[in-house]
Amino acid sequence: MELEGKRVALGVTGGIAAYKSAELVRLLVKQGASVRVAMTEAATHFVTPTTFQALSGNRVFTDQWDTSVANGMAHINFSREADVLLIAPASADFLAKLANGLADDLLSTLTLARDCPLLVAPAMNRQMWSKPATQRNIATLIGDAVGVLGPASGDQACGEVGEGRMLEPAEILEELIARFQPEVLKGRKLLLTAGPTFEAIDPVRGITNLSSGKMGFAIARAAREAGAEVTLICGPVALPTPRGVTRIDITSALEMHAEVTQRAAMYDVFVGVAAVADYRPRIVSEQKSKKDGNPPPIIELVWNPDILAEVAALPHPPLCVGFAAETGNLAEYAEKKRRKKKIPLIVGNLITDGFGGDTNTLVFFDDNGQQILKPAPKLVLARQLITRIATLLENLHAPMTP
Repeated sequence: MELEGKRVALGVTGGIAAYKSAELVRLLVKQGASVRVAMTEAATHFVTPTTFQALSGNRVFTDQWDTSVANGMAHINFSREADVLLIAPASADFLAKLANGLADDLLSTLTLARDCPLLVAPAMNRQMWSKPATQRNIATLIGDAVGVLGPASGDQACGEVGEGRMLEPAEILEELIARFQPEVLKGRKLLLTAGPTFEAIDPVRGITNLSSGKMGFAIARAAREAGAEVTLICGPVALPTPRGVTRIDITSALEMHAEVTQRAAMYDVFVGVAAVADYRPRIVSEQKSKKDGNPPPIIELVWNPDILAEVAALPHPPLCVGFAAETGNLAEYAEKKRRKKKIPLIVGNLITDGFGGDTNTLVFFDDNGQQILKPAPKLVLARQLITRIATLLENLHAPMTP
């Protein structure tokens, strides 16, 4: 569980989005977090404290003058016992209070008296969000090192459409998990490829590789969690883009090559995870080919460019990491590929160990030999890879010993 042992203090303010916070509590508890909830009086008009108590398993606080608290200081105890304080939803009114240091109820008081990081998930009508006063308040909060999650754009309870929706509970959960990851790539820029490519034979047929894109997307998320600015160039896959990641969709190897080529020199790290087709038809038919009793057509193939090798051969290349998925002789083939492409690290795996699934078994190959990782979910493995990449970057820029 991603949040095992973490203590989350959740503040709920008045707004229709408060119903989403009930699902958020459920997801937090499912990931192992201990959740304690404090509500404004307005919030209780949308969801009852009983709901949050049932979902969290803990008493819910609503009153600044609660006499049941032994020292009479619920506003002090609440945040001092938490690893993070999250306000979701955060109404326009409450954001204004935070920005100006007001403390006239339990939630605003404990927020001001906190001794832990503060995150807010804004939720309001699009007109309220766009007003200069709200934007000034958000700018002030960001300047005060408050994490602002969202808002999203879309349909609103008032019937209007626009920016101001609270992020979905699963999105907030992902953001919260990311906050607990070490930012070992903070300030770095990482470019990676993921998924398959599709090489057209005619308008409906083509040559491709089996690839779900799951490993590449996990690495993109892990890199973003680690503080990197991440650009993901991916082939045809049906996966949601990790939050905070810039996604560029392509179809063919030549399209991927063009996107990578124009960007690679501007990045600190390039990770080639994509299963790029090695070859493509020399000629693509403009019409769908028919059987018509004729023999099958002969398709002449030509090699696609080697994207990873070209990036590694740049005059000032980024740190390059490759992937090798094999059906056998993994150590031999992966190391041969690493040396041929002249890259410091290649990640190998056998297709039988997790190709297309949610878990995998990976092996790191570098100048020091090989390191076999224990079978694990792909996100866990991705975080281990990001840690290795961070170490390689440190060593790359470390001063020479006299």
